[in-house]
Amino acid sequence: MYDIVIIGSGPAGLTAAIYALRAGKSVLILEKSAFGGQITYSPKIENYPAMGQISGNELADKMVEQVIEMGADLGLETVTGIRDEGNKKIVVTEDGEHECKSVIIAVGVKHRRLGLPNEEDFIGEGISFCAVCDGAFYKDQTVAVIGGGNSALQEAVLLSEGCSKVTVVQNLDYFTGEAKLLEILRSRSNVELVTGSVVDSIIADGSVFKGINIKSVASGEISKIDCDGMFVAIGLEPKNEPYAHLAKLNDWGYFDSAEDCTTATPGIYVAGDCRSKRIRQITTATADGAVAALAACAYIDGR
Repeated sequence: MYDIVIIGSGPAGLTAAIYALRAGKSVLILEKSAFGGQITYSPKIENYPAMGQISGNELADKMVEQVIEMGADLGLETVTGIRDEGNKKIVVTEDGEHECKSVIIAVGVKHRRLGLPNEEDFIGEGISFCAVCDGAFYKDQTVAVIGGGNSALQEAVLLSEGCSKVTVVQNLDYFTGEAKLLEILRSRSNVELVTGSVVDSIIADGSVFKGINIKSVASGEISKIDCDGMFVAIGLEPKNEPYAHLAKLNDWGYFDSAEDCTTATPGIYVAGDCRSKRIRQITTATADGAVAALAACAYIDGR
């Protein structure tokens, strides 16, 4: 039996592991896809203390390396639920079960979809969520970026360095991202900025992505954008439903937990972007990880 099972390996989960291991607890970290979480999608991080400028992949690698060296066990498994048996918790995965004394849920968030009928069919085949991951596949080709916040504008800046044309489509009449990013995009001749429009449908030739139709929010007029790929950056949503019976969710699906990271179930804690909060940054995620780990250690020690 482990002292603590941590579900999720983003900055919150990995920081929780560091604090728990330093407190002499045994730790298992479970991750369903790639260790490191959403930061692995960031080509450049410039606001993490002491790092100056670093890629998300590099920062994630450093965190993972640290917890491994400290003695954490890592498992690539998809968690399907948790059973609360009082002093013992059972973390259930598609591959089996893990017993532990306490659980920290740090599952992060997932990319929000546009809600188009055939959207899922083209993910990885024309639709992407990560320019640093897939941008190279569209070198000298045309792409659309959907969204108007910092994430969308950062994606567009990166794509504009290799693509022949980048069209940014925002549903509002203005962009919500940083002025500096907008300034960069407006200075590039291969970038077109479109506001007040939403994606209406995907244009395809069978299974081949060919572009999108966009609709004016004001007039309803439909126009066509021929492009080889579409990068969707319209925000993130939590993946907390499997744990809703143990930890209350708010109206937006985030864990309704305050800064102490506790839940209604003793011994179960939440940390990171999956928790209700106003600011979601790497630093706030790591802060949650530390708080949740120390709370879990106190629970195990009967304090």
